[in-house]
Amino acid sequence: MHHKYLSILINFLKSELNSLQKSINIVSCALKNLAIMNKFKYYFILLITTVSLFSCSKDDAAPEVTPPRDYAVQYTADNIAIETYLKSYYIGVVNHAGFQDDQDVTYTKIPEGGVQPSIWSYLNNTSFPKLVSRDVKLHDITYKVYYLLVREGVGVSPSNVDGVFTAYKGTLLDGTVFDFSNNEQKLFNLDGSSVGGGLAVGLEGWKEIFPLFKSGTYKESTANNGTLVYNDFGAGVMFLPSGLAYFSQSPSDKIPEYSPLIFSLKLYEVKRYDHDSDGIPSYQEDINGDGYMRVLATGVVNPDDTDGDGIPNFADVDDDGDGYGTKIEITGANGVLIPFADIPSCDGNTTNPARVKRHLVKCN
Repeated sequence: MHHKYLSILINFLKSELNSLQKSINIVSCALKNLAIMNKFKYYFILLITTVSLFSCSKDDAAPEVTPPRDYAVQYTADNIAIETYLKSYYIGVVNHAGFQDDQDVTYTKIPEGGVQPSIWSYLNNTSFPKLVSRDVKLHDITYKVYYLLVREGVGVSPSNVDGVFTAYKGTLLDGTVFDFSNNEQKLFNLDGSSVGGGLAVGLEGWKEIFPLFKSGTYKESTANNGTLVYNDFGAGVMFLPSGLAYFSQSPSDKIPEYSPLIFSLKLYEVKRYDHDSDGIPSYQEDINGDGYMRVLATGVVNPDDTDGDGIPNFADVDDDGDGYGTKIEITGANGVLIPFADIPSCDGNTTNPARVKRHLVKCN
């Protein structure tokens, strides 16, 4: 009896094992098919992605970047264009003392057969207007920058790190006006900063030419409305090659790349700064007195850097490098800053105009 049930049980188990084996085979086959399908899907997706990327790289490729032109080559072209302009145009000047349009300058092309004196005819004139030029070394070349002194001014000249109160108009050689202050004076900082509420000057040409003009005089308007009337201010025109203007980085659609620029200017007033806060205005730290102070390349002797540490005096808190700050050395025993003209030499002399002031030499 037991053998009979045992035999039945064994046969049942065999049958179940066969069924299980079939199920395993079915599952295994399904898994293989799934793996094949997954592999197919993988390669299909990879193919689509590759095609898409290839298509995008063809259709959406970044535009080719054109390298900037050579400065020397461009300057040669600019100089020819500027000199041609100077020989082809004449100026008109408004003389209207005490009014905003005083010393406004217009440029008109000389007609064929015209007898108007060209701007070029004023080159190195002994009286005003006077066309002169300044050599500016930059970009490993020497630029000749022409500027027209319509009126020099009677006040003080800014240094290239001062602020200038000016009215101006910017024009292309074709006569297009791209910027205009509408005869309202604005404060611009020639050092390129925005200190004191001034607008930063980014044009190298402005930094080079403004120090060649002088400010004027002013008085309160007789209308008693709080306005000031300016007279005898410096006025003129600068003709900038593109390398001293915006070159390839034009800030406006109105200014094509590599454009020489014309700026008429009026210099009303100068604002002095003390860049290193040492108690001496920066313009008085211009040791050679040429109106220009710069950071020069390593190894180049800087006439405005007394201790030769690579920092010109106007930005150096210790001009002579003796370990004592300039402000300390020009402070009197009473704790008050000594006026620049009265700063003594190491031996206490304050009257000899040839003395070396004590903040410019190591006294001990």
